[in-house]
Amino acid sequence: MTPAVSLNTATVKQWTLAQCIEGCARHGIPGISPWRDVLQEMGVDAAARRIRDAGLRVTGLCRGGMFPAADAAGRAAAIEDNRRAIAEAAALGADCLVMVCGGLPPGSKDLPGARAMVREGLEAILPEARAAGVTLALEPLHPMTCADRSVLSTLKQALDLCDALGDGVGVAVDVYHVWWDPELAAQMARAKGRIAAFHVCDWKVPTTDLVFDRGMPGEGVIDIPAIRAMAEAAGWRGGVEVEVLSRAVWAMDPEEVLKRVKAAGALC
Repeated sequence: MTPAVSLNTATVKQWTLAQCIEGCARHGIPGISPWRDVLQEMGVDAAARRIRDAGLRVTGLCRGGMFPAADAAGRAAAIEDNRRAIAEAAALGADCLVMVCGGLPPGSKDLPGARAMVREGLEAILPEARAAGVTLALEPLHPMTCADRSVLSTLKQALDLCDALGDGVGVAVDVYHVWWDPELAAQMARAKGRIAAFHVCDWKVPTTDLVFDRGMPGEGVIDIPAIRAMAEAAGWRGGVEVEVLSRAVWAMDPEEVLKRVKAAGALC
């Protein structure tokens, strides 16, 4: 059964993956989306077994991508790491591998060149993703991260890449990164059948950190139900994945955080 809500493990950074799995089972949260660092700490096989035994659905694996590099060796290393990520996602039975595509290489100002590296990297790994049955979910990030995290800044850019690359590629829609976009409604309609993940958190006012000050759903200015309605009109039935990168949330009791995650399904 498709989960109404899923825990992205970055929301409870204090916990190991084993603790996150146990917490989801305890709180009745039917989905989980691990980050690769905690997955590798636990071991892929052990994690897959524990997740399966807990009856959880893996709504995604975070993250692949980070293709741009200053030299050919760096680009080749990124492609090899993405191949490992595909294998990990397949072992977990993840709905998708979330792709944070990468920013400018150190010292570079060549934005078109970095975007070309992203496309080339995706083209290099796509045959293996298709063979493994792993959907590559391109996640556009807010333009404030263009230099250091993602040269893929809008849903339109992500969908243009989907069009160019063909089968096996979709999009991960994170409301934190797309809520501001004046083309959002049109691009969400265009994304019909291609939404592979739907992430929620909130944009706080004021925002005091460009990465680690996200709000729990309902704490900020994003009309999350409206964007979820757009996703559902585009055929998305996967519920919401709660991904809150926040020093304030990380300082909270994880049990309280999971209560809020569980409530997000109805709130959003």
